[in-house]
Amino acid sequence: MNEDIATDAAPFDWAQLPELLQEKAVDLGVTFGIKIMTALAIFFIGKFVIRLVISGIRKIMQKQAVDKTLEKFICNLVSMTLLVVVIIAAIGAMGIQTTSFIAIFGAAGLAVGLALQGSLSNFASGVLIILFRPYRVGDYIEAAGIAGSVEQVLIMTTILKTGDNKQIIVPNSQIMNSIITNYSTNDTRRVDLTVGVSYADDLDKVRKTLEDLIANEGRIFDEPATLIAVSELADSSVNFIVRAWVKSTDYSSVKFDLTEAIKKRFDREGISFPFPQLDVHLYKQGSD
Repeated sequence: MNEDIATDAAPFDWAQLPELLQEKAVDLGVTFGIKIMTALAIFFIGKFVIRLVISGIRKIMQKQAVDKTLEKFICNLVSMTLLVVVIIAAIGAMGIQTTSFIAIFGAAGLAVGLALQGSLSNFASGVLIILFRPYRVGDYIEAAGIAGSVEQVLIMTTILKTGDNKQIIVPNSQIMNSIITNYSTNDTRRVDLTVGVSYADDLDKVRKTLEDLIANEGRIFDEPATLIAVSELADSSVNFIVRAWVKSTDYSSVKFDLTEAIKKRFDREGISFPFPQLDVHLYKQGSD
């Protein structure tokens, strides 16, 4: 039986080995070449499509007047994400399993996300600030316990300049998690002053003096009308409140100038500013 089988098997012709190897190499070359060409086609066509998508997104954002910083960031983020998808698709077209690549990217993304929790929070807050615009460059704001003029609004931070010319860089997450007071949003602001006079002073005279000072201050609006009223009968003084409306840009100068003018005018009119007083009564007790 074994002899018959050995006799029936045709002997291998080693002379044909080079030809067989050449045919196999040609087959592999053609197959791999087609895969390479397909992968290259996917890559270049994908890049062309990405450019079209980014161009469309940029046009939409420009029509919506989206901030340039946010526009650039979103376009870059979308472009990088789509490019990764195209690269994975091109690798898959070459016959390479992409499951491992996807797992690696996912794990890397998770690790980066955990490592950059604070930075991602600042980034998300920066996007919200740019989208909803609670303040703009040039506004004077108070937030996160800091007051100053906004110099730059970046994706991660906001740069403020204080009144004494200090630059303060505040993380956006701290600003968004605090109360934001924007003093520049409205064109007008109200100056509030409290003026205390003695109980012995003539209140009508005080009121008339304050009205004259307000009338002579050209930066104060006629409408809304300035309020001058007795607000409190304090321990040592009768307190008048003065509420006058001015331009937001004139707020500080009007407040300082009006305070000085009231002091000088009251001195000329003989109206006194009382000091806190304490009456001490001494009683002599009789001896036993």
